[in-house]
Amino acid sequence: MSNIDVIEKFLRYVKIDTQSDDTTGTSPSTMKQHDLAKLLFDEMNAIGVSDVYYDREHCYVYGVIPATEGYENAPKIGFISHMDTSDEVSGKDVKPRIVEKYDGEDIVLSADGKVVLSPKSFPELKNHVGEDLIVTDGSTLLGADDKAGVAEIMTMAETLLTDKSIAHGPIMIAFTPDEEIGAGTAFFDIDRFGAQYAYTVDGGKLGELEYENFNAAEGEIKVNGRSVHPGDAKNKMVNASLLCYEFHSLLPAFQNPMYTEGREGFFHLTEIEGATESATASYIIRDHDEALFNQKKDLFKAAGEFLNKKYGEGTVEVSIRDQYFNMIEKIRPHMHLVDNAKKVMAGLGIDPIDVPIRGGTDGASLSYKGLPCPNLCTGGYNYHGKYEYASIQEMRKVVDILLGLVMIYKDFEI
Repeated sequence: MSNIDVIEKFLRYVKIDTQSDDTTGTSPSTMKQHDLAKLLFDEMNAIGVSDVYYDREHCYVYGVIPATEGYENAPKIGFISHMDTSDEVSGKDVKPRIVEKYDGEDIVLSADGKVVLSPKSFPELKNHVGEDLIVTDGSTLLGADDKAGVAEIMTMAETLLTDKSIAHGPIMIAFTPDEEIGAGTAFFDIDRFGAQYAYTVDGGKLGELEYENFNAAEGEIKVNGRSVHPGDAKNKMVNASLLCYEFHSLLPAFQNPMYTEGREGFFHLTEIEGATESATASYIIRDHDEALFNQKKDLFKAAGEFLNKKYGEGTVEVSIRDQYFNMIEKIRPHMHLVDNAKKVMAGLGIDPIDVPIRGGTDGASLSYKGLPCPNLCTGGYNYHGKYEYASIQEMRKVVDILLGLVMIYKDFEI
């Protein structure tokens, strides 16, 4: 439905390094995220977006596409994507390459031939035979997470502003920093944004529609050991590092990311550091089911209590901090968001795929702040690594999904 090329925008955006960093304690976590924010601010003004606002302190960009005359009272619908990319693999000097009419065979990414995107490792590549794929040069991530979403929203916006034949209600758009480190909505101004309902555009495979996510907490243990010369340590030494392993052994072995899928939760040991005298371990705790989530947190605490009874009170200090909760509880009263997305997809010949998010999303946080916000697909794959790729055909179809939602809501009564 759009004559504006989403790919040109995407290729421009991915060349801007916007990696976030969870160690800085600032917002945004990296100043380079402003480079894309400034560009989007300028582009939004250039194409005629109204009320464009750039939060120069915290790196958020907001804008409004005014309703077509006669549709001013339609529901106010928003679309949101994040500008930052993961810090797992470099996002500097991204050199995207288009593989035309993919033939189903290996794609050699790196100049030395050592980094290969292969259907043997990534079987879903076979679903893209005949499509045009955007890939990396094997040294960086691509940045489709979530610059594909950014490009798709910007393409939707420009289409609505240039093609007056597409009637629509009030449309709000926003771009956020620091989603990859869980801080994307820390300073998001819902009142300024102005939407009643919204979609994040931050998913993957075409057709994915996400409105369930993990309940999430982070757990920390600090072990206070006792260092004694190993030659004289019997019945005296308490090895803090070994107690970290003992703590871990008290957690269910198969409730681990390596062995779980779908709605199955887990304990994930993300970092361990220590010596004999002291040690620390960091975990993330996840489950879609609220009762099972609470059981996991109780078990985490109980493991520390057991070790304190065994080795003495104060040996193991346990702390747990809730991070976010399953958005389904906030989406259920507004299932029109899901139903209308499925209707649009079906009308475009796309099979909707209900996918429980095995992670979090800005939409979950926004839903709990009063803005119901399921997550839509982008057409990107293999996020957070050098094997990341995006389908040109799927990205264009995502733009059509966004435009379809805009048109449905112009006549929709809540």
